[in-house]
Amino acid sequence: MTKQRLNQRHVLALAAILAVAAFGIPGAHAQYVDLHDLNTPSVVSPEYSGILAQGRDGNLYGTASAGGTSGFGGVFKISPTGTFSVIYNFDGPAHGKTPRSGLTLGTDGNFYGTTWQGGTSNYGNIFQITPAGVLTVLHNFAYSDGGNPYSPPVQGTDGNYYGATEAGGTGSGTIYKITPSGTFTSLHSFKFAECATPVAPLIQATDGNFYGICETGGAAGGDGSIIKFTAAGVVTVLYSFDFTHGSHPNGPLVQGSDGNFYGTTSGGGTLDGGVVFKLTTAKVLTVLYNFNAKPASTDGKFPDAGLVQASDGSFYGVTDGGGTNGFGILYKVSAAGVYSVLYNFVQATGSVPETTLRQHTNGKLYGGANSGGASSLGALFSYAAGLKLFISPIPTSGKVAKGVGILGTGLTGTTSVSFNGTSATFHVVSDTYLTTSVPSGATSGYVTAVTPGGTLRSNQKFRVTPAILSFTPPNGPVGTSVTITGTSFTGASKVTFGGGKIAVFSVGSDAQITATVPAGAIAGKIQVTTPGGRATSPTAFTVN
Repeated sequence: MTKQRLNQRHVLALAAILAVAAFGIPGAHAQYVDLHDLNTPSVVSPEYSGILAQGRDGNLYGTASAGGTSGFGGVFKISPTGTFSVIYNFDGPAHGKTPRSGLTLGTDGNFYGTTWQGGTSNYGNIFQITPAGVLTVLHNFAYSDGGNPYSPPVQGTDGNYYGATEAGGTGSGTIYKITPSGTFTSLHSFKFAECATPVAPLIQATDGNFYGICETGGAAGGDGSIIKFTAAGVVTVLYSFDFTHGSHPNGPLVQGSDGNFYGTTSGGGTLDGGVVFKLTTAKVLTVLYNFNAKPASTDGKFPDAGLVQASDGSFYGVTDGGGTNGFGILYKVSAAGVYSVLYNFVQATGSVPETTLRQHTNGKLYGGANSGGASSLGALFSYAAGLKLFISPIPTSGKVAKGVGILGTGLTGTTSVSFNGTSATFHVVSDTYLTTSVPSGATSGYVTAVTPGGTLRSNQKFRVTPAILSFTPPNGPVGTSVTITGTSFTGASKVTFGGGKIAVFSVGSDAQITATVPAGAIAGKIQVTTPGGRATSPTAFTVN
């Protein structure tokens, strides 16, 4: 679905709001809470991407693209119960304007986002903002290196941030890397046949690569595409949409607990109302649900938002059209495509939701509506789906001794923290945040914390990544037995020597592997692959 069609749809939605206002509105569903109605001079109208981030203090942080003291939008904070404040107002040329992105929580406790316009060249910027509202511009786009970013950058396992711009470069958008201190690298300029207008946030998958979704472009005729790229910027097109299987995706991908990728498109499908899809690692795409574009559609249509996999394993999302009131719905869908409508949006308490839901560690789902509310300028809401409390490690992978922050609720009085059953030392900072580190001997799996309210588990598995510290001997002919020393070798599935030659090996312990130099190996580094990732030796093994 093109932006022109989206804008037309929003005009029609606003007209519908006025048309039905005289007839009254049904009461809000008990599980749905209108936390805050946006209105001027405050920030208004949260749009896609609009990603909400949970801070260490338990509050949610986000952006709205309009309103504020200068009319250029701003950054807001809202508590889980609805206490709202604007912590920064954008001013245009100096610090940017029209922040559509939402925010990413960094491992440093600060938030990272982008503005769509403004900055020194009016092509937007990348910024860092503290929870107290101190904003630093990290990079101003100049179009040659990217322009008009919709989404926030995401933090990779290397500590750097990666993102995409809607425009710039050679014209179809770019991907970039930026350090927390602001060192910027343009990684790739898209060709239309690869990707155009990448508006959704990227994700880093368990294989270490980044995955993104493009609203237009692709090989099939411009209906959008799904891409993969390495940290060095090498791009692979995984799938080009063909309308039948969806078109013009706006929401981000999510990697499910089964390793597959899930997402939505805002249009296309057999009923032209968009789709929910699954993409396997073998690049096979399956449509799980087709939305119906007809005016009388009651199951929702036109999902601009992506999906969130909640702590119950199901996926939750919103559409910004359809439903019994015509203002969108909140829905649940399983990995097998079992679909149900949970809530129909109404004008009085928020309508036309575009932003992907965020599950707070208190179990509730949170989101933003682009319209509706008391002033018809949008609303922030929560939805209680009966999901349990959980904890959320930041980051979600790391080597032994890596520092990890844990977000949660009711953490005061925590008595133990463990990584897949291996106890870790920890420090409770507040009721919503504690710090720990990956303990020696830990393996990939769920993180748990025993609190006064019960045992809380992470909503996704933490990947303990391996490390090669040394090997001996440093050289030898084919057939040499090599002892590899490191950490987190349990479950190793592959050992390779120079040239990628696969070796016969045995795991002696979590800290030691014995491997035989394979035929065809050449001088090069040794690699060990485990369920947590891949480790590369710091030096090369020499084949005599």
